[in-house]
Amino acid sequence: MTETRSASITEVVKNYGSQLLRFINSKVAKTEDAEDILQEVWFQTSRLTNLNELENVGAWLYSVTRNKIIDSYRKKKTESLEDFVYQDEDGELNVKDILLADDSNNPEIGMFKDLFWDELMKALDELPEKQKRVYVQNELEDKTLQEIADAEGENIKTIISRKSYAVKHLRKKMQRLYNDLKN
Repeated sequence: MTETRSASITEVVKNYGSQLLRFINSKVAKTEDAEDILQEVWFQTSRLTNLNELENVGAWLYSVTRNKIIDSYRKKKTESLEDFVYQDEDGELNVKDILLADDSNNPEIGMFKDLFWDELMKALDELPEKQKRVYVQNELEDKTLQEIADAEGENIKTIISRKSYAVKHLRKKMQRLYNDLKN
């Protein structure tokens, strides 16, 4: 059984090694970091006792790789992210500049933006439809609350209330990401 398992791991490394390394390199700035992440992926793979039972090894590997990239990203505060983060006059951490920053030459910023938008979309999908619509129209489509109230045929106080509930929910759901960036 050990020989079969070893052969399987060897085969997996041979089949997916270069693909995973390219994937990781597209997400991190340094080749050394990419190689470290890939090594962590292979270590986790080697610890599996049921490699042959995985239905889709490739999908599993990419999922583990993505998680390792995110873990790596969370572990270290990068100077490039810190350049964009500041506390406003209320002491709140402002990440808007990161989300608007050009990430074409900075994979860390790109990775953070991807992670942020993934988490935001998941949290938005959990909202009741009316709250989600008010939040999206106000925050992402730049409509005023009055414009939304007029279009929906609703009282402005109702729209304000929906937006408030949406913001409270999103703050709660995004708190972990906020804490990771702050620490």
